[in-house]
Amino acid sequence: MAKTYSEVVDFLFTQLPMFQRIGAAAYKADLSTTISLNNILGNLQTKYPAVHIAGTNGKGSVSHFTASVLQENGFKVGLFTSPHFKDFTERIKINGKPISEDKVVEFVEQNMQIFSSIKPSFFEWTFALATWYFYEQKVDIAVFETGMGGRLDSTNTVNPVITCITNVGLDHTQFLGDTVSLIAAEKAGIIKENIPIVVGSPEDEAFDVISRKANQQNSKLYNSEILFKEKYHNLISDEDRRRLQVKLVNTETNKGFEVESPLIGTYQISNIKTVLSIVYALQQNNIINIEDATVVKGINNCNKNVPLFGRWQIMQTQPTVIADVAHNINGITQVVEQLKSYNYEKLHIVLGMANDKDISGMLGLLPKEAEYYFCKADVPRGLDANLLKQQAQAYNLFGETFSSCSVALQKAIQSANITDVVLVTGSVFVVAEII
Repeated sequence: MAKTYSEVVDFLFTQLPMFQRIGAAAYKADLSTTISLNNILGNLQTKYPAVHIAGTNGKGSVSHFTASVLQENGFKVGLFTSPHFKDFTERIKINGKPISEDKVVEFVEQNMQIFSSIKPSFFEWTFALATWYFYEQKVDIAVFETGMGGRLDSTNTVNPVITCITNVGLDHTQFLGDTVSLIAAEKAGIIKENIPIVVGSPEDEAFDVISRKANQQNSKLYNSEILFKEKYHNLISDEDRRRLQVKLVNTETNKGFEVESPLIGTYQISNIKTVLSIVYALQQNNIINIEDATVVKGINNCNKNVPLFGRWQIMQTQPTVIADVAHNINGITQVVEQLKSYNYEKLHIVLGMANDKDISGMLGLLPKEAEYYFCKADVPRGLDANLLKQQAQAYNLFGETFSSCSVALQKAIQSANITDVVLVTGSVFVVAEII
């Protein structure tokens, strides 16, 4: 019996484990199911080249920037990311266009019976769908963002021409390990023999682990921070609430160029450096030749080519409302630093978190002078707003609880003066509900 799109998505969401919604119960510590799915489909994930991107923070931005650059270079580009904000189809795109509802239905109906004995997780189903769709649509290249970690992530079965680790921090410690070194080892699991690896800005401890793995795999390693200083000079950045401009001069050609990122968080400078390093590694290894002009267009047109939400996203002004998906210590640290560039009379923070995160670590970083609006996203992993409020009080963070994220935001905007700032943060799911 034919199924509708809503029925298929309901099946994927409710009948199969989905880590983003239920957490630990959906986690599988091996690739056996993914490998079985790949075999059933004919290992389609190896039929086209891929850029494989992991990292604690920034991997979503780097994936989108990279896909946009490749698209501007004339390629038909697949992009696989997670989670989605509004609709499941956002996870799988070609040249920025989400997979059609009909294709989702077609794939699930075709494979429901044969997949039933394997019992894939939500993420495994979604990855399999992406590999099939990219192959069917004959993409030239695909960008795959890891779901979590790297070594045991379904995406680690793709055929990369280059891999990237944006950075390493403490997140998903119950699965990946409780030290930076252990987490770095999991992410370094994406490094393949003789395939270049680009590293963003990890701590020294993480870089040592990644470097050793690269040596073992005979993989040429590109440190974006070092490479950026060697390849570009006269870096001038204009960082404010309206724009993020980065002016560069290529030391090899002595030509200057400027990017104006549509993603304006100052932390995007690190992500842009990483993207430029990916481009350089592709060029140096004779994989793809990409001109500076294409890179500029790819970064400048990122939100036009492959829209990305919730990264220091200005929702409105007077009062200024900002949404940022920061959901771990590294992310909250960057958000708090970004707030320092704003002048405001009062700060209002709409805050919700997942129940399996380092709540205390994040609360300890948030500004005490703000007024808080505690809420819970409508997912099982969401932390009860009253529990969040209680934990926040121990860090001298005070406010009220609200029945939903939307209600919390409405109250914050009503309470704010036009010179105030309202920040929505703490969880991807909280931001998704208010966008």
